[in-house]
Amino acid sequence: MTLALAAFSFVAPLHNVAIAKEGAGKAAAAIHPGASGLAVPRFVSLAKDVARMRAGPGVRYPISWVYQRKGMPLMVMAEFENWRKVRDTDGTEGWMHRTLLSGRRMAQLRGDINDLHQTPDAKSRIVLRAEAGVIGKLLACKGAWCRMELGEISAWLHRSEIFGALPNEEF
Repeated sequence: MTLALAAFSFVAPLHNVAIAKEGAGKAAAAIHPGASGLAVPRFVSLAKDVARMRAGPGVRYPISWVYQRKGMPLMVMAEFENWRKVRDTDGTEGWMHRTLLSGRRMAQLRGDINDLHQTPDAKSRIVLRAEAGVIGKLLACKGAWCRMELGEISAWLHRSEIFGALPNEEF
């Protein structure tokens, strides 16, 4: 079975704002507490159906993107008061107010077609195939594998196939 649940998200640029993407493809070197006391970097998800990303930490900064997909995973890169600098799956970075974000763990599938397995083993039975862009609830990550819930199905896939978990994070 192939799952293609809302594989497309709508992200609309409002005007031409340059956003730095240094290190977008690199894993964060160290985890440290941010202004909130929570670890930085960490993953969060969008709490609202519509969320505006800004060029800086405050409403006086221009809106650079509008996201229209509740549950989309984002990596918190920095904090300033009630603002969080986040990075999306494409590497776009900007600032969002903390009320737009949720601690609910979600993940977005990468690649073309992803095989999700019954157990955390590449030789185990494939219970689902899902397209890139599909977002699901992230249940657990152990070693190289993460368990996701997509619709009514819970299954395992390789950590490298998702955006939503740090390289060595376990939960």
